[in-house]
Amino acid sequence: MRRLNRKKTLNLMKELDAFPKVPESYVETSASGGTVSLIAFTTIAFLTIMEFTVYRDTWMKYEYEVDKDFTSKLRINIDITVAMRCQYVGADVLDLAETMVTSADGLIYEPVIFDLSPQQKEWQRMLQLIQSRLQEEHSLQDVIFKSAFKSASTALPPREDNSLQSPDACRIHGHLYVNKVAGNFHITVGKAIPHPRGHAHLAALVSHESYNFSHRIDHLSFGELIPGIINPLDGTEKIASNHNQMFQYFITVVPTKLHTYKISAETHQFSVTERERVINHAAGSHGVSGIFMKYDISSLMVTVTEQHMPFWQFLVRLCGIIGGIFSTTGILHGFGRFVAEVIFCRFRLGSYRSTSVPLPDGHTSNHLPLITDNSMH
Repeated sequence: MRRLNRKKTLNLMKELDAFPKVPESYVETSASGGTVSLIAFTTIAFLTIMEFTVYRDTWMKYEYEVDKDFTSKLRINIDITVAMRCQYVGADVLDLAETMVTSADGLIYEPVIFDLSPQQKEWQRMLQLIQSRLQEEHSLQDVIFKSAFKSASTALPPREDNSLQSPDACRIHGHLYVNKVAGNFHITVGKAIPHPRGHAHLAALVSHESYNFSHRIDHLSFGELIPGIINPLDGTEKIASNHNQMFQYFITVVPTKLHTYKISAETHQFSVTERERVINHAAGSHGVSGIFMKYDISSLMVTVTEQHMPFWQFLVRLCGIIGGIFSTTGILHGFGRFVAEVIFCRFRLGSYRSTSVPLPDGHTSNHLPLITDNSMH
């Protein structure tokens, strides 16, 4: 009984076979079929390698939502060098809520030499080259996101030469925590002092001939400091052509959540437009000489997530490539053989029709000769 049941099961499985086997004696090989098979296998191998490359690659997905966090503080990371002595300049932040954040809350004034060393100039040149490429190729930003924490630091390298020149500039670096509202971070003449109606700077003791707001922005970012991320103003250098000159940067800050396979951080992207002008009250150009960075916080938040192709999708695409190549090459090979057979058959028929058969009376017949049993023998 067991053998009978097993035999019935095997017969049933044979009836369900969707891949019937063809005896080898019925299979005919040809040179054309071997050539097409070689081309098919080569194409499959090439496309499989390309598909595996796509499978290993990742891409960034951008999602947008309303930023509902209004109570937290915004961190501003600053590293700016101004071509004036530290006792002549002051930096602070004043926002729309009339909250004043002075530089004493987190900024350091360091006397330095404004001119860069050869190594530092090379670093600045490379950073400016990257900035120009980022403006042309926006997709490179995804590469920077994926390489965060893996690439080299974007900070200005220390001087490698021991210059005997006395410091003629002031490096203002550190970070400040401000409210998440629009504000104005500025560097101008004199130290900032509180004022009932706002704030003021002690600039009366500084001669106008000492004004020089040529500056270099080595780094400016908002939010968590992430090594490897290049911001729009990093590497910017401006040379003042006049003592009384104003440099303005209008910045729009977008809160950003970054989730990659390497890091997960909350930072901020920003876009910037620049303007500079000479202060000349007689000509109607009013204002205060200095560096002004007016920032505004966007109400939208961007979530950037690094995504990867699932393994099952890779298998499905791979099966589609293999099956599609085999089917397509089989169809093309069959069509090619059909066309070749039609051409050869017409050629053979033409040769038969041109054959002449002599008749007993001396005439000729162009009809094809009949095939008789005697001729078969």
